[in-house]
Amino acid sequence: MQARLALLAFLLGMIAWWQTGKTAFFIGALFMLAPWPWTLLVIRPTNDALLATDPIKANGKTRVLIVKWGRLHLVRTALGALGTIAFLYALAAD
Repeated sequence: MQARLALLAFLLGMIAWWQTGKTAFFIGALFMLAPWPWTLLVIRPTNDALLATDPIKANGKTRVLIVKWGRLHLVRTALGALGTIAFLYALAAD
């Protein structure tokens, strides 16, 4: 569902940019789409390592991976927040 919403936000942001010429819509659209490559290229290896871990054999290294996973997801959340801020700026700017 998040991927679809990100794609929809990207498309609508691009349409708004095309119709208004406001660069903030373009930037917001890019920020909305940015979590896709971030997830596939950066978060996925950590996810794969965590999924490959046998819960019975979890140890300190597993804990480090979970903390890393949380930080990586924080970046993804920040990208979406920056996109939202860019859209709000574009709406407020004359």
